Amino acid sequence: MEKAVIRMRMSMHDAHYGGNLVDGAKMLQLFGDVATELLIRNDGDEGLFAGYDSVKFTAPVYAGDYIEAVGEITKAGNSSRKMKFEARKVIVPRPDINDSACDVLEEPVVVCKAEGTCVVPKDKQRR
Repeated sequence: MEKAVIRMRMSMHDAHYGGNLVDGAKMLQLFGDVATELLIRNDGDEGLFAGYDSVKFTAPVYAGDYIEAVGEITKAGNSSRKMKFEARKVIVPRPDINDSACDVLEEPVVVCKAEGTCVVPKDKQRR
């Protein structure tokens, strides 16, 4: 089955709470983008996100963190596509060293996991 990866840096604009903490909804937005890419690759259409079956936030995300969001289709029905997602922190800022210092994490930190269902109507499927 298809897999997709998106990597992006969380900005100060993404920080929603004190201490530059990023809103968990940002991870769901990334998962939505991953799902869209998966559907385009699999069906030739963006489809629609029907809903999440589970979402679990496992570590905080801060402005300056680089997040890698990955997803895959785990089951395909006639029009439904079951998917699983994982967001990982892969680079962190090091303001204790200087304003522009960052470290690549030896082991990525899983910050969120989710499972959900998307739908591509039969009349829009091109593959």
